Amino acid sequence: MVQQRFPQAILVSCVVPWDEKERFMEASFRKQIASLRASDFNHLYVFGTAGEGHAVDTARFRQVVESFYEATRGDGIHPQVGVIAQSTANFIERITIAHEIGFRIFQISLPSWHALNDTELMAFFKDVCGAFPDSKFLHYNVGRAKRILTAKDYRRLADAVPNFVATKITGTDSRLARDVMRFVPDIQHFFTETLFPVACSFGPCSLLASYGPVSPKRCMQFFDAGRNRDFDKLFTMAVEYARFTEEIFAPTGRREVTDGAYDKILARLGGHDIPMRLLSPYECYSEDVCRECERIFREKFTEWSK
Repeated sequence: MVQQRFPQAILVSCVVPWDEKERFMEASFRKQIASLRASDFNHLYVFGTAGEGHAVDTARFRQVVESFYEATRGDGIHPQVGVIAQSTANFIERITIAHEIGFRIFQISLPSWHALNDTELMAFFKDVCGAFPDSKFLHYNVGRAKRILTAKDYRRLADAVPNFVATKITGTDSRLARDVMRFVPDIQHFFTETLFPVACSFGPCSLLASYGPVSPKRCMQFFDAGRNRDFDKLFTMAVEYARFTEEIFAPTGRREVTDGAYDKILARLGGHDIPMRLLSPYECYSEDVCRECERIFREKFTEWSK
C-alpha cells in the first residue's frame, strides 16, 4: 500500500462569529471549538470559505488565529489555518503570521485574479510551500480560483513539492475523485459527503465533514463505513445526507450566496449560538430563515441529534 503524506481523518471547519459592528466574538468562537473537540473532532481548520478567509483583513486574521491557537492546544489535535489571497506575497505574509503564532499546517487556494497557467501554478506552490519547509500544506481545490486542478496537476506538484500533503475537493465531479485517488494516492484527499463514497471505492481517503457539527455521531459512522469499505451503509447514508440538504435548506430558496451563509445555519443546528452575520459585502440569511431551518430539523431529523 502507498504511504500517504498525511493521516486519514475527518476535517471540520470552524465558522467565525461577528457582532453587529463586525467585531470578532471570541467567547462564542472558543465555545464552538470546545464543543467540536468534545465530539472527538481532532482535525479542525479556520478560514476556508465557510470561515470567511476571503473576507477578513489582516487585523481580524491575526486576532482569530491567535484565539484559534489557544483553543486548539493539546495532544492529538491537528489544527490548520486557511489562507485565501491574491498573490504569493499575500500568502507568505499571512502564513508568516500564523507560523510565528505556532501553526504548522496550512490550507491554501490559488490566487484568483486570473487563472494560473502551468508555469505559474508550479511557481506558486514552490514559492509558498518552499518558504515554510517545516510545515505541511493542503490545497483547497475550488472553482472560485478560476482553475480546478486535475490529477495530472496534482501528480506534478506532489513530485516537485515534498511538503504538499493533502487536497480538499468539493463539488460533484466523480471523475476527478476517481482520478486523484488512482494517480495521486500518496497525497491525502478530503472529500465532502457527496464524493466521499465514490472516492472510498478507489482506496483510503478522508472526509471533509460539512455536517459534522450537526450530528457528530452520524459523521463518525459515515467515516468508519468508508474506511471499512462498507458500501451498503456508506451509500445509504449518502442518500440520507442528500435528503437532509434538500429539506433543511428549503427555506433559504437556495439563493446565490457564499458558503458561509449555509455553514452558519449548520452551526446553529449543531447547537452553536452564533449570529448569521457575514462580513461585508456578503449576504447572510435572516434569523427568520434560520429558525425555519431549525424547525424542520427538530420535526424531521430528531434522530440526528442523538
